[in-house]
Amino acid sequence: MQTTAPTPPRGILRTGPADNAFQLGRRMPSADVAEFVEHFWTVRWDLRGREPQLQETLPHPSVHLTIETDRSRIMGVVRRRFSVTLADEGFAFGIKFRPGAFQPFLGAAVSTIADRELSLEAVFGAEGTALDAAIRSVEDTDERADRAESFLRARLPAPDENRLLARQLVDRILEDRAILRVEDLVRHTGMSARTLQRLFSRYVGATPKWVIQRYRLHEAAERLASGQDAAGPSLAYELGYCDQAHFINDFRAIVGVSPAEYARRSAAARCPRGVVPITPPATDAR
Repeated sequence: MQTTAPTPPRGILRTGPADNAFQLGRRMPSADVAEFVEHFWTVRWDLRGREPQLQETLPHPSVHLTIETDRSRIMGVVRRRFSVTLADEGFAFGIKFRPGAFQPFLGAAVSTIADRELSLEAVFGAEGTALDAAIRSVEDTDERADRAESFLRARLPAPDENRLLARQLVDRILEDRAILRVEDLVRHTGMSARTLQRLFSRYVGATPKWVIQRYRLHEAAERLASGQDAAGPSLAYELGYCDQAHFINDFRAIVGVSPAEYARRSAAARCPRGVVPITPPATDAR
């Protein structure tokens, strides 16, 4: 398994300080699994004798398989803000699938599980239950990742050009700041908006418009948290909004506070870049 450090995470709402009560890690997959898995992740926390801590993210267009202290589940793309309060002690180990990559395992449109969770058994049968037991039987993070990777390697699906195309388009939205609207993606691909809608529904689990907005909001939150002077009208225009009021309303609706308030809170409790104080989504969040 590759151990190359992944890029710093995006979508973390930095409303609290880093804390040594959390032990965090990510592992990159081997080359043959990397078409389907973005990374394996793990988090442990020990808050015994301390106040519970609220953690929040703006989730990515990804499906997660998670094995946690008291449950295991497969989470579809969560389209709202995810909030979780962690208490006592516990752990979570997860597989973050690349956008579009979970569809062949599910055997249905990924949009059918958006904002929902499934049991491992519902997707993988009794072998999903066995994976749960195999992960729980060891505590070493590397061993857990190796077992998860072996499980997936034995079930890698056949090539699918549409699946690869869906992933490439999501990657392009992430990387190309000039894509601000679905019309920009239509011009880039030569595909109709309706065709893009069907492709994203089947493979990604969210609409092209949602993916574009989510990645632009990731950028906005990151810039505000970094202390840049980015709360003015220029940020709204750079992210494709016609006016600042529309941007402020969207940001507040999704993040929970205005851009200015988010910047203020981030400045008051600066969190180092790259900290991932979060478990993947619960049923009402990601």
